[in-house]
Amino acid sequence: MSSDAATVEDGLRKPLLHTGSWYRMAGMGSRQSSIMGSSAQIIRESISIFLCVFIVALGPIQFGFTCGYSNPTQSEIINDLGLTISEFSIFGSLANVGAMVGAVASGQIAEYIGRKGSLMIASIPNIIGWLAISFAKDSSFLYMGRLLEGFGVGIISYTLSVTIGIMLAYLLGLFLPWRVLAVLGILPCTVLIPGLFFIPESPRWLAKMGLNEDFETSLQVLRGFDTDISIEVNEIKRSVASSTKRTAIRFSELKRRRYLYPLMVGIGLLVLQQLSGINGVLFYSSNIFKSAGIASSKAATFGLGAIQVIVTGITTTLVDRMGRRVLLIVSSSLMSASSLLVAIAFYLGDILSEHTRFALGILSLIGLVVLVIGFSIGLGAIPWVIMSEILPVNIKSLAGSVATLANWLTAWVVTMTANLLFTWSKGGTFLIYSIASIFTVAFVKLWVPETKGRTLEEIQYSFR
Repeated sequence: MSSDAATVEDGLRKPLLHTGSWYRMAGMGSRQSSIMGSSAQIIRESISIFLCVFIVALGPIQFGFTCGYSNPTQSEIINDLGLTISEFSIFGSLANVGAMVGAVASGQIAEYIGRKGSLMIASIPNIIGWLAISFAKDSSFLYMGRLLEGFGVGIISYTLSVTIGIMLAYLLGLFLPWRVLAVLGILPCTVLIPGLFFIPESPRWLAKMGLNEDFETSLQVLRGFDTDISIEVNEIKRSVASSTKRTAIRFSELKRRRYLYPLMVGIGLLVLQQLSGINGVLFYSSNIFKSAGIASSKAATFGLGAIQVIVTGITTTLVDRMGRRVLLIVSSSLMSASSLLVAIAFYLGDILSEHTRFALGILSLIGLVVLVIGFSIGLGAIPWVIMSEILPVNIKSLAGSVATLANWLTAWVVTMTANLLFTWSKGGTFLIYSIASIFTVAFVKLWVPETKGRTLEEIQYSFR
């Protein structure tokens, strides 16, 4: 029975989508056609790399589209289906619940069927979810569709591509009704699924599974057919051999100080990231702008999404120049000040005359723009960077899962309560978010180490 079990296990641990002979033939053809001009060769290899990047980026774009969908569609869905604010809040927040489950399952899925396979698996519930939302006649189909979307996108997440997906949802939401927008949500996955057959599997995963021929072929495709990959092949094999020798750590061992401190720093940053209220803004900003008296609330929301994409792109060049702590402190300070500005604008709107409504609307618009800029330059991506740098290798998988779950759980709380809090007091809501960002500044100053240019050993020593 043990040999049968081993056979089943080996059968499971195969790539769902094989690299296949197409690449092998392409590589052979490349070597044989040495008479081919070097410029043509460079163009062909550039197209191959671009194709890989584009197809893989479709997953995170799908993630962003899911996050952004509830923003421009809120009033239409509520009116068409007769939902209450509470019911729509449940709809908006359920993506985070599904993502929690997807995030937990993603590690095992990728372990058994590879990165390409996990992207394929993620696409299926997304497509079903979007169709369920598009044809929904009541809240039950909306809820089911949102959960399925969340599960799918929980498996995939990259910062910049996510912001592009959010911006696309905001842009298309300017022109399209919510049912059509839901149908368009299927497009990234419908392109992703066939596209996965034309890109290589993760070389490291193939090496880990002992599929050496596919591993070398995949790496050759990614590096270029004429590139010498022998040194990198040996490095990856050594890395894989080293990782398989590590002893898995038990959950109870996370209580040891050398593990608990970095884990608490990682969890603290990811929880405070969400308590800043950013998802409440990104999920429902059209409604916030409308309440602030901005006539073209959806256009303002699109502008917010475009700014987020631009600033996130700029931030990727600043992280290693300015350091993590500096950017986090600047980011959280800006978010606290801007949230306070929005809170003041809403409080003044309640006590001043209608003649001031336009000016206060502009004030709240400026506050929300600065809020998104502040988030994008630090608190958006850097907590994930720091978590990957401070966690010891032997607890990285387990501790990373715990911290990610904490992040998704807090995201659910924020997106579930945001609309309800806005109904209670918009000024009070942003005051709460401002206070949370002040706590983030204090947390970073007191407990978060600078990790730029430091080894794991140096970082660990600072925790003593």
